[in-house]
Amino acid sequence: MKKLLLLLIITCQLSITNSSAQRIAGGGVHSLALCNDSTVGVWGRNNYGQLGNGNNTDSNVPVQVSSLTGVVALAGGQVHSLALKNAGTVWAWGENNNGQLGNGNNTDSNVPVQVSNLTGIVTIAAGGGHSLALKSDGTVWAWGRNDYGQLGTGNNTSSNVPVQVNGLTGVVAVAGGQYHSLALKNDSTVWAWGRNNTGALGNGSNLSSNIPVQTYGLTGVVAIAGGWNHSLALKNDGTVCGWGANGYGQLGNGITTIYSNVPVPTINLTGVVSIAGGFGHSLALKNDSTVWDWGDNQYGQLGNGNNTDSNVPMQTSSLTGIVAIASGDYHSFALKINGTLWDWGRNNYGQLGNGNNTNSNVPVQVSGLCQTITGVQEENIISSLDIFPNPATNEMTVQSSEFKVHRIEIINVLGERVYDKQLSTSNVELQTVDISQLPSGIYFLKVKTEKGEKVAKFVKG
Repeated sequence: MKKLLLLLIITCQLSITNSSAQRIAGGGVHSLALCNDSTVGVWGRNNYGQLGNGNNTDSNVPVQVSSLTGVVALAGGQVHSLALKNAGTVWAWGENNNGQLGNGNNTDSNVPVQVSNLTGIVTIAAGGGHSLALKSDGTVWAWGRNDYGQLGTGNNTSSNVPVQVNGLTGVVAVAGGQYHSLALKNDSTVWAWGRNNTGALGNGSNLSSNIPVQTYGLTGVVAIAGGWNHSLALKNDGTVCGWGANGYGQLGNGITTIYSNVPVPTINLTGVVSIAGGFGHSLALKNDSTVWDWGDNQYGQLGNGNNTDSNVPMQTSSLTGIVAIASGDYHSFALKINGTLWDWGRNNYGQLGNGNNTNSNVPVQVSGLCQTITGVQEENIISSLDIFPNPATNEMTVQSSEFKVHRIEIINVLGERVYDKQLSTSNVELQTVDISQLPSGIYFLKVKTEKGEKVAKFVKG
């Protein structure tokens, strides 16, 4: 039976530039990373051409996707891959037996092909054999396998071209499970459709649905993620909820491994800024840049130095300075602020990208990867600048008793300036900064003073 890696998607604002949060992604047993020159590096299994480099040979080190530039976001399905270009078009490669490449036929391709009739796309996601795209008008489009209604069109007929998901507007994020799909609306509610035998739709039943249904009792959600047969939501207070399959403890509620068809809180976990789901495990990135995992650990995919399952979150060993996370079937990976990528878990097809095929229950560095980030270096962060509250939601205050602040910039983890304000010299010690329009995540606040530049890290919840 095929198993899926599900891509983390974290975006709460409709903007092409914010799609860069999807800088790393995982497929079932392959992995993807977006390089600073907008090309894509891939590694792992390649039996259907899911590495997109023009052949079908596996690789345990990164190789470049053929003839693909201008990419701003990535997604990985079971054995296919997706890329969003800066023009708002979507490109796909790999297996296409259910039309998951969306180019009007069902022929596999080991090089990227353009998805038909899609423009104005701001976010992408992939399920097991289906694909999802969010348009700038807040509508959702899907293509590929549909035997459980995972396309959300009101029928169970697969499609090799994009079709609109029924009745969904005002959507700000999408995510894919193996046989189900998720959407986050601008009112912070979650909607789901597709297979529901384990309760992955979270609506209190176990009946599959080929149209979106609202997940029960969830408000204040800022991000969503899908696992094989489970789902996750990140709330604006930094806590996580999960629902669906729980046989390995992937819901992280610490009480039982019984499935739940309504959301339950993941325990002992606060200050979360990102989430991701794999086959039977889950991940979270906290605002202190540490990674926490729970669920299935038979191949070391929790990264804590052993192979014992856990139904409560466990910290991944020796990982700090993390700015993004993603997950595959049985492997996990994280991007550090210095641009290095670290993987752990199963490695039978080289999906850890470290030049061998040996499993690892602790993080190992991906070999020879392109430069993936140009953000502020961790060692440049200083303590003489105070910002509060941290995490912040709508606004924060910058304070210093040591120097006059003349200019404030905010930089995201990709090195992109997202806020820039020149101040009057009368603004000496206190300055309020509006961050309400920023997506959730980790940022760096840079101030220019008479003593030079100072930097502090903060989290937007």
